[in-house]
Amino acid sequence: GRAADKLFSLSGLFAVRKPKGPTSAAVLNLLKERLLAEAGVQTNGNKRNRILKIGHGGTLDSAATGVLVVGIGKGTKMLGTMLAGSKKYTAIGMLGKATDTLDATGKVTEEKPYDQVTKGDLENVLQKFTGDIMQVPPLYSALKKDGERLSTLMKRGEAVEAKPARPVRVYSLSLQQFQPPLFTLDVECGGGFYVRSLVNDIGKELSTCATVQELTRTKQGPFTLEEHALQEDKWTIDEIAQSLEHCTALLLGEPARKKLKTEHPGETAVIC
Repeated sequence: GRAADKLFSLSGLFAVRKPKGPTSAAVLNLLKERLLAEAGVQTNGNKRNRILKIGHGGTLDSAATGVLVVGIGKGTKMLGTMLAGSKKYTAIGMLGKATDTLDATGKVTEEKPYDQVTKGDLENVLQKFTGDIMQVPPLYSALKKDGERLSTLMKRGEAVEAKPARPVRVYSLSLQQFQPPLFTLDVECGGGFYVRSLVNDIGKELSTCATVQELTRTKQGPFTLEEHALQEDKWTIDEIAQSLEHCTALLLGEPARKKLKTEHPGETAVIC
């Protein structure tokens, strides 16, 4: 039918708004199921993966919300550029508690007093985490060991060693709000950066501990949350077609970025 023809002609990059709760892969599967159902395409099991090529350009934590860049058709080949580009996040951190996942979904592993921390202390510490820095990725992450995600190994109770510290780049880092124990950060960073590790490291630097309570990706490459990310009620063939047209012009206007030494060629876009 016409809907199916239109669906399979779609090609390029667009962005959706990932809700809090599901994994990025689950969001992608839901999007695919809705599009195939709208097009009237009958599928079952793994066959749907061969019918419609779709992928995302960078995992967001299950507990996080915000911009998830999606490639469809030939656009899946463009997803690697999204990993290398800059990203912006708004994060709410909590002083005085640490968890095994470095966010609110995990088990509390440590509690420390934080009354001594002032707004000035926080602002001064942020300077140490701006520019080219070294960062240890979280144990609960999408990084892999022997082909399996570290987070999967951790959930099975297997012993997992922390990955070595690696270079990452922070373009800007600012304190937006401080209402102890909560503080709000705006972060712009390069590929391979973990906001959860940043907040954890900030807590240690302040002689206390800290964990992420809320995390929102507000921008990835040229795609912003407010302007480009499709809400769930707009995950339709027509809405995506319009978004692809708009985003093609957006990508053409995006200045080319040289790949930074701080970014990690081993990380790949996820193709569903």
